[in-house]
Amino acid sequence: MKYEIKKFKDGQVTAKVIENGNLDIKIRGNSYEDLFRVATIKEAWDAENSENKTAIAKLTIFCLIGQRSDRRFNKGESFDLKIIANFINSMQFDKVSILHPHSPISLALIDKSEKSSHFSFVEKAFNAIGNPVLVSPDAGAYKSTHEIAEKLNADLIPSNKVRVNGAPIISIQGDVKGKECLIVDDLADGGRTFKFLAEALKNQGASKVYLYVTHAQFNYGFDELKETIDHVYCTNSYKVIDDNFVTQFEVHKL
Repeated sequence: MKYEIKKFKDGQVTAKVIENGNLDIKIRGNSYEDLFRVATIKEAWDAENSENKTAIAKLTIFCLIGQRSDRRFNKGESFDLKIIANFINSMQFDKVSILHPHSPISLALIDKSEKSSHFSFVEKAFNAIGNPVLVSPDAGAYKSTHEIAEKLNADLIPSNKVRVNGAPIISIQGDVKGKECLIVDDLADGGRTFKFLAEALKNQGASKVYLYVTHAQFNYGFDELKETIDHVYCTNSYKVIDDNFVTQFEVHKL
């Protein structure tokens, strides 16, 4: 299917079907505007295919907005991921693919959804470095990083973080002396946690520490990260980053 999108001066977006067919939308999905743009396309497509029972509609989201808000954190607060999931569900896609979701809650809340693996991008970083030790930054990342380590036949070092009086205390469960390490995680907002983890790894003898994240926000820049991390690998699922400190793998074509 081919379509066009028009945005009015007041911010309204509208879609028009140019050539009908099966629908396959690929978006960053990191903003509410992205989702509303999808809704206009899907509504126009539904109108064109109201009597076509064989037509298929697929949605690929590279960076799901609100995926870290996967529960109601405090009494009286909104459950943001549930709101976003309900909006996506209202569009009634036949399949929704999500790249490296933050937690299984996204897949549980979104109908007919499936995880799109980040393995190929970690593999590219792994090969570029040359057989580093993989490091999972916390218990939540351990399972997926363990699966990747098995596929790559790589060593895996688990780590964990607890806060004592507001300060992060990091434990590393393995020997990293003289080794190059690649921290693997799904998302970096500011990245300070990775800075402290890299510092702890180097204090225990790691020769170099690299970072891979699928969804690279880095909202506060790289000055602090450069103090302890040697290089960052990521995808462009969230945005394009123009910095020699970062190697990006393309998942979203602009």
